[in-house]
Amino acid sequence: MTTVQERQDTSERKALYIVVAFVVALLMVGGLIAFRSAKSTTEAQQKADQLISELQNIGAPTPSKEGIVRVLGNDGGAICADPNGALSRATLLAQLANGASGPGSRPVIANSRVVQGELLVIKVYCPDELADFQKFVDGLKLESSGG
Repeated sequence: MTTVQERQDTSERKALYIVVAFVVALLMVGGLIAFRSAKSTTEAQQKADQLISELQNIGAPTPSKEGIVRVLGNDGGAICADPNGALSRATLLAQLANGASGPGSRPVIANSRVVQGELLVIKVYCPDELADFQKFVDGLKLESSGG
């Protein structure tokens, strides 16, 4: 077995390492700036204000405006991606359960307030989907009394 003799001196290697580290650092900083610069448009701000107003009207706790803008943006985010799809409905139904896992999991008659937040988000961010989702919610057996 033969060994290859190193042909670069240490200053050349150091220069290469410094250049590579500098490029990687620039790419990381650029990525962070691009990630954090998800602009909150005036439309997103207005929709967040409208949602906060709707939540206050029903007496629900309201998250911060910045949080709503960050999560829902101006298009409703994941909630409006496909609110009437099978996966979205199955996720909602899975949350209307007794909290057990596996074979002990059972559906429950939940309070109607548990779906009001999602209905309000759909009403504000994707109103064209509201009628179909409202039909789905109306088909659920929900209790309207209690807290």
